[in-house]
Amino acid sequence: QLKLVESGGGSVHAGGSLTLSCVASGFGFDSYAIGWGRQAPGKEREGLTCISSGGDGRYVSDSVKGRFTISRDNGKNTAYLRMNNLTPEDAAVYYCATCWYGVGQYEYDYWGQGTRVTVSS
Repeated sequence: QLKLVESGGGSVHAGGSLTLSCVASGFGFDSYAIGWGRQAPGKEREGLTCISSGGDGRYVSDSVKGRFTISRDNGKNTAYLRMNNLTPEDAAVYYCATCWYGVGQYEYDYWGQGTRVTVSS
């Protein structure tokens, strides 16, 4: 059964950095594009970034472009999200998921349980 487990969340000050990890099991990780999304309190979950199965293609939403970087290690069945220059607006629960390019936008599915990021000003 497909399973994605996120970790690495925590509390940081504004301007700080965090790296999130997502460990996959139960499916052929290296055959799937993997992405990250987040959900802030009172807001809908939004997809942020998606990396191709081989790691050679990336999509990054404008909201985090230049600050967030997605990567993956297929040998470890793990994806990462490096987040730099965090602001209080980045505070949310962060999720990894499978992703693909649908009709005019990236789609996300099979979300993990999430890891919480708190950013203080």
